[in-house]
Amino acid sequence: MRRVIWLVVVAIVLGVGVALLRGIGFTSRLKSSSVEETTMIALRRWATPVELRSATNPVAPSSDVLKDGMAHWADHCASCHANDGTGATPIGSSLYPPVPDMRKARTQDLSDGELFYVIERGVPFTGMPAWGNGTPEGERQSWELVRFVRHLPQLTTGEIGQMEKLNPKSPAQEKRDRAIQDFLSGKSPIIK
Repeated sequence: MRRVIWLVVVAIVLGVGVALLRGIGFTSRLKSSSVEETTMIALRRWATPVELRSATNPVAPSSDVLKDGMAHWADHCASCHANDGTGATPIGSSLYPPVPDMRKARTQDLSDGELFYVIERGVPFTGMPAWGNGTPEGERQSWELVRFVRHLPQLTTGEIGQMEKLNPKSPAQEKRDRAIQDFLSGKSPIIK
């Protein structure tokens, strides 16, 4: 009898969901509702193991750690989150839900362990992939990223400039940069 009741409940929920979505279609251009955001944040927190939620960052803060975290961010994270953490990129703003502004309280108020867990395990049903590879070096890089995420609200324009040099480039961008450098050094009279 319980199975029948559960099947009826599931059928009703699916029916309501289909009725609400009919005519809307599926798109990542919609803005998620506050109820959806609150629910997903609560589910993410609930899914994070308690021992990780309360974990402190084992990587001591230092200028080298910040530099390594910044380089990792520029190479792996900035294409979605932007060098400055705003998420103002073509990819970041086109995801559903859009990537959060990592400088704001909603991210900065997470514990170090929660940030680590998101980096390592990703966030299902969003664009956030799981970056963890199960190695001690991979975990260290994730903890360094946590240190860097904490630094984002104080990021300077100089640091953003350093990161722009570290961002991945397409072959076309590489070719253009070489042509500009050749022109500036007198090796090539024409920029194509």
